[in-house]
Amino acid sequence: MGMSSSPPDAAAGKLVDRLAIRFPRATRMHIATTVAEEYESLSDSRIRTYIPNLVERAARSRLQHEVVRLLPAG
Repeated sequence: MGMSSSPPDAAAGKLVDRLAIRFPRATRMHIATTVAEEYESLSDSRIRTYIPNLVERAARSRLQHEVVRLLPAG
């Protein structure tokens, strides 16, 4: 039986909280969706130890790029 592809609730919730503080222009729903997508992308990984760190790094990078697009030109 394989492991669930959904993120651990407590860890994902804390990550969403941290990212919401760092990216106040992004909605909490968008941040939660981004985190869930990153967990899903790593769901088939054989080595699971670093998944939370990899998810945080990838989600932070995606949100950073998206926030830059949201900033007004000037």
